[in-house]
Order: sequence, then C-alpha cells, then structure tokens
Amino acid sequence: MVERALGAARSGVYWLEEAGAQTRYPALSASTKSELTVVGGGYLGLWTAVNAKRRDPGRRVVLLEARTIGWAASGRNGGFCESSITHGRENGQTRWPDEYDTLHKLGADNLDSFERDVSDLGLDCHWQRTGTLSVAVEKHQVPWLQNAAHPLDREAVQAQINSPLFLQGAFDPDCALVHPARLALELARVAVTLGVEIHEHSPVVDIRHDKASNTVEVRTELATMRSDQVVLATNVFRSLLRRNRLMTVPVYDYVLLTEPLSQEQLASIGWSGRQGLTDLANQFHYSRLTHDNRILYGGYDAVYHAGGKIKEEYEERPQSFQRLASHFFATFPQLEDVRFSHRWAGVIDTCTQFTAFYGLSHQGRVAHAAGFTGLGVGATRFAADVLLDLLSGEKTPLTELEMVRKRPLPFPPEPITTIGVNLTRWALDRADHREGRRNLFLRTLDAAGLGFDT
Repeated sequence: MVERALGAARSGVYWLEEAGAQTRYPALSASTKSELTVVGGGYLGLWTAVNAKRRDPGRRVVLLEARTIGWAASGRNGGFCESSITHGRENGQTRWPDEYDTLHKLGADNLDSFERDVSDLGLDCHWQRTGTLSVAVEKHQVPWLQNAAHPLDREAVQAQINSPLFLQGAFDPDCALVHPARLALELARVAVTLGVEIHEHSPVVDIRHDKASNTVEVRTELATMRSDQVVLATNVFRSLLRRNRLMTVPVYDYVLLTEPLSQEQLASIGWSGRQGLTDLANQFHYSRLTHDNRILYGGYDAVYHAGGKIKEEYEERPQSFQRLASHFFATFPQLEDVRFSHRWAGVIDTCTQFTAFYGLSHQGRVAHAAGFTGLGVGATRFAADVLLDLLSGEKTPLTELEMVRKRPLPFPPEPITTIGVNLTRWALDRADHREGRRNLFLRTLDAAGLGFDT
C-alpha cells in the first residue's frame, strides 16, 4: 500500500509550485546606501521590512535574499499560524513564569493583528481561523488532556475527524491556517508597494562596522550595501555573527501531500471544520487540508545531520517518507486508495529554549533573531516588531521582556551536539513506546531546562 501510494509522488514543494514562486526581483549589482538593510527573504525579513515602512514611510529599506523569496522554511512549512510565542504553555511557564501571562496575551494580540493585516493589506494567503485539534493516540496520553481548556471525549473527537486511532482530544481556537508560500510572496508584494527594494540572488557574505562613517557594510558577492541599521533574518542558515553560530541547530522535517480528495473520501473522514490536526506524542505528526482538499501529513522524523550541515540531498530521505505514509494509512485506513502527489523536506532552526532569541551587535546597529523551532509562521511577525524596537534604542514593553533580554544556552561544539541530539531523539522515541516514561537522560535535560516534550 505504501509503495503504491508513493509511486507517483514527486520531489517538490507543493506550496511553491501552486503559488508560482520564481525569481521576481533583480540581484543587487551595484553598491549603494540604505537606512535599513534586511538580510533574509523569509517571514522574519519580510515582516521587518513591511513594518519598518509602516512605521516610517520615508525610510529607505532594502531587503537582500540569497535565493528567492520564501524558498526555504517560509515556503515549505505546514502553514499553522499559532498564537503562542513561547512554544506552548508549559515551555513558557517553565522558562518565564513571572511574565508568562504577558507573553500569552502578546501572542494572542499578535494573532489577532495578523488576521487584521491579512484583511487590511489584502494578503491572498488562504487564511482560515480554524483552530487546531490535538489528539491522544495512546492511552498514556489521555491524562495529558485533563487540564485542556476545550477537552473532547472520543465520540466528540471522532465527530470532528474520523480515525480509529483518536482516543480523546482538545481543541485550541487560537490558531489559523495559511498557504505558506503565498503568504511570503504576498508580504513581498506589499513590501514593494510600500517602497521596499528587494534583491533576490544576493547572498550576503560579510557584515562589518565602519567606524569612520558609523555605518554597517553589508557585503554581497557583487556589491556592498552601506546601511545605518541592519536586521539579520537568516534563521537556520549559518549566522553572519560568530557569537550566534552555536545558538541554533538545523533539524530536517519531512512532509507528504496527497492528491485532491473526492467528496466521498472527504465524507469518510469528516473534517468539515478544516481545523489543523496534531497528536500528543514526543515525535508528533501534524496534518491539515489544503485549499483544494489535499491532506498534508508531516512530522515524526526530525533529523539532525552530523556537523549541523544543510544540504539539498538531505531533503530526499526514502525511509522518512515511507514511515510517514505507513502512519498516514494507520490514521486514515478508509483512505487506502489515496495516492501522494508530492514529497518534500525543510529545515527548522532549533535553539535550546525552543523559541526565538534576540540581540544587538555592532554598537547597536545590527539586530538579530533566530531559533523559532517550528512556530515561525506567527511568531516572526511579533519578532519583527521586537527587532525594530531594539534598533530604536528606546525602552519599550517589548525590549524589556525577559524573553527578549535573556540569551538561551548555546549548543556544545561538535561532535558533542551530534551525539546529544541523536541520543535525545532516541530517548524521546523510547518514551513514546514506554507509555511516556522519560528515562534518566531526559529527566536530566528537564532539570537543566533543556527538556523538550512536543
């Protein structure tokens, strides 16, 4: 069944194909000056550029992208736009107990503001405020739902999405679904309308502070941009700041997409609410319907390659796609005749606090953020405002947050990180198959504030 379903699946990102993503903006070919240079054409860079122009329409803002807008994580993710900026309640309450209530409200406000921006800016990104259904698929996971705000028993869960694996669940209304690549391309369109200058195929190779002019030189392979201020929004890719090169690790996530479902197939699983779907395992799956009624099914395998390398060949991993397909049919046995049309992978930037960290360098003229750990669709919009506030040099409610001021622990140098990450993955998988019991290694990580259970 798995072999048949995967037989015609091609290696390609459906979102980018459907959106018609391609080179749209010229490379930077001549040296020039700007007031703000943004490095990176994903969500963080695009939101920063858009909000910078909304704050000061007369400011010259230039965005430099190494390849094309949204080609990396911003165009490949599942399209879950969540309100949390702390990677969930437990992570937030553990790390920032004194300000968690504030962070929770800021996240909720950010999601509401995001929705207004979709309307006010005319972002054609298939926005749907559908919420997310989290389900227990093992008996030991059921007690984890007891404190959920919107718990659902087995009958109620099955009425929403019909799967023999779903025992109980909980509904979180504070999540929307988007078309990831369309969102990136639409933000770029709005940015240009506001006056932002975008240059694709312009990889930045170095930045340095020119003390004589008190500006920052941003060097590409062909030209140099002299800028008053700079935002680094490169996320998972090698940081231009040496101090940040051990702050994140790249983790590969794998995704399958079905062909469009027929009305009969849709009826067999329900899902009329079109909500996002995830399970409660450590190695969890996430799933959703697309605009044309395909099922996106991803997660479970989170693969770190030795040395933290990022290579296109890592995106093709047959064992991960086969595993995902087998899990898909276990979840939805009534769809045994469904075929997959696409398979792809993307790289997630993970840090030790599992949510973004922030900072300034080059005498306060360069701001950076990274480490979104899979929640960047919504959190990058919030982060853009944090970065702009940091560059303003003024104290604001955002710059005074402990989450913004405190740096997480770095990862250790290689080969310790490779050993540690792979040991953690093994331990999490073992816990999933031992009724959730975390071994001594995981409990030690938990005690050190490095535990991760989602």
